[in-house]
Amino acid sequence: PSVPRHTNRLINEKSPYLLQHAHNPVDWYPWGQEAFDKAKTENKLIFLSVGYSTCHWCHVMEEESFKSKEIGEIMNEHFICIKVDREERPDVDKVYMTFVQATSGGGGWPMSVWLTPDLKPFAGGTYFPPEDGVHRVGFRTVLLRIAEQWKENKDALLESSQRILEALRHTSEIRVQGEESPPPAKEVMDTCFQQLSRSYDENYGGFSKSPKFPTPVNLNFLFTYWALHRTTPEGARALQMALHTLKMMAHGGIHDHIGQGFHRYSTDQQWHVPHFEKMLYDQGQLAAVYSRAFQISGDEFFADVVRDILLYVSRDLSDQAGGFYSAEDADSYPTSTSTEKQEGAFCVWAAEELRALLPDPVKGATEGTTLADVFMHHYGVEEAGNVDPMKDPHQELKGKNVLIARCSPELTAARFGLEPVWLSALLKECRQRLSSARAQRPRPHLDTKMLAAWNGLMISGFAQAGAALAEQGYVSRAAQAAAFLRTHLFDPDSGRLLRSCYRGKDNSVEQNDVPIQGFLEDYVFVIQALFDLYEASLDQGWLEWALHLQHMQDKLFWDPKGFAYFSTEAGDPSLLLRLKDDQDGAEPTPNSVSVTNLLRAACYSGHMDWMEKARKILAAFSERLQKIPITLPEMVRATAVFHHTLKQVVICGDPQGEDTKEMLHCVRSVFIPNKVLMVADGDRTGFLYHQLPFLASLERKDGKATAYICSNFTCSLPVTSVQELREMLSP
Repeated sequence: PSVPRHTNRLINEKSPYLLQHAHNPVDWYPWGQEAFDKAKTENKLIFLSVGYSTCHWCHVMEEESFKSKEIGEIMNEHFICIKVDREERPDVDKVYMTFVQATSGGGGWPMSVWLTPDLKPFAGGTYFPPEDGVHRVGFRTVLLRIAEQWKENKDALLESSQRILEALRHTSEIRVQGEESPPPAKEVMDTCFQQLSRSYDENYGGFSKSPKFPTPVNLNFLFTYWALHRTTPEGARALQMALHTLKMMAHGGIHDHIGQGFHRYSTDQQWHVPHFEKMLYDQGQLAAVYSRAFQISGDEFFADVVRDILLYVSRDLSDQAGGFYSAEDADSYPTSTSTEKQEGAFCVWAAEELRALLPDPVKGATEGTTLADVFMHHYGVEEAGNVDPMKDPHQELKGKNVLIARCSPELTAARFGLEPVWLSALLKECRQRLSSARAQRPRPHLDTKMLAAWNGLMISGFAQAGAALAEQGYVSRAAQAAAFLRTHLFDPDSGRLLRSCYRGKDNSVEQNDVPIQGFLEDYVFVIQALFDLYEASLDQGWLEWALHLQHMQDKLFWDPKGFAYFSTEAGDPSLLLRLKDDQDGAEPTPNSVSVTNLLRAACYSGHMDWMEKARKILAAFSERLQKIPITLPEMVRATAVFHHTLKQVVICGDPQGEDTKEMLHCVRSVFIPNKVLMVADGDRTGFLYHQLPFLASLERKDGKATAYICSNFTCSLPVTSVQELREMLSP
């Protein structure tokens, strides 16, 4: 590689996204006091650009504008330019995204915002093309106009930014309104179900036309709705909607049939042509939701998808020290000699390429049939490519195919006169050959940043899959990642989580000079992961750490006046707003998950203040839950769990005994949305006995493993047979 012509101060950062911009001719600063002081000293506006390393349109704007010497000169002359990795600093991202969404009606990345020297926003947008077009003003024009405004109308701009900030403060406030009780669970559940049902796509599953996101929060809500309404037509429909969506996603192009795992979203209604980046948070949540689908349906298809996701994460997103990387990019070089990256290049296929890789005649099929014929028919491959030009604005996928399972295995087998078992073996052989061929292509960029929150979601995925599929290896992988968090993303002196760490040289794990402290989402997803890991492994150390972190979360983020948790802690003068997220998106909002975490924490500790905090969160969000519950499906689910009271399933027995293991398998193999599982192993000096004195009164009956179902620490009669336990667990 040639020596870079420019190097800016981002070269000293650890974030892969910031390092991508270290050789731009723009004089970038990271978010911090140095940039703020310079803006004030020189009385200059700030241009803030926020993105992430696997964001396709962020790459486009960099190529077109931030690598341009001419545009770089305009930026450097008129602005102090700051780059932020939204995955490292979700706090900064949320403040200014709130502004962009409120003023433009939309949002996304790259996010481009202009701020006064005291960090107040007054203009913003997302991607800008470099030059003026028919429908859009160009980035160069916007820069020059804003610089001119600052020179001519400084006072008006300052006044306007102050007004905007006050309005944002007012509209973004979430607090308890007078009445201090959670909303009625039944009405909120029914309204959310009806709103989802109306937006459901009967043909392809999912909840919009396009683009289509996996949104695991919707599917988890539907599973809980079904569990509480099993005998009603609505319950049956909820289950059908969730399972059909999961099947269509797994068949679609959003699922990587060759390299495993799921891409971020589909650009079309059919789940066919995706945006090709792969995010850790999707893999973690989808592993958990497909595990639940398997628990409910018993259909091995869903278990296979779980194994597929976890294979991908273990192979491609795992650090050797035990943590999980953040993402893989959508863009890559088509060949080792290419000079320009293209979206999807690593994943798509030309028909002639497949014919060359799969020329073998197929035994038992009609005369002249090759492996390529069978594979191409099954996966919807067309000679001229199967991508709709409307979904390919840059013509990067012209003549290429995104694999999508167009037929059931039975139909493909019948079409070629093959036995279904033989077809399955053939398709597997084809996929392995394509995987080997794909391994020769240049790989997409890997974001090796490791985030506490997303690692938490992935630990939950491995732990829940391990429990539901009875795969001990998955539980061990979850425990390895939790140990990684405790070593690299937890400060034992302060008792606090850290946000991020990074793969360094020689595969070491590195930290920023000044580590970024954990945000609310880091605590919430890690606590959830530790509860899931305890239920899968029965190691009480994870439980103890979870309860410690819950106390710390309360101390740092709880709003004692308006209730619920702020996303950020107090005391950072560079953050203009302390916000509470009010929408479940690609990830559930932390307050939604906190409700269930608090209920679980209360059950494991007897600390009833946590039950009260859960009630207060639901009270703070009550109005939104009653009007538009579809925006908070995870919190609606938590409302139901709150109202139905968690079942404490206590098994008294030796964790290594076969009779205890049978009972544990019985509990783990069924979907029960409102249960916590614990084992009373008879060690009265252990952590659980210390937390929950009532356990000392529960004993094994006739020397056998014995189960109790408890509610608010009051227990049922003991049962010693798996059959009786199964009956007690059913609603």
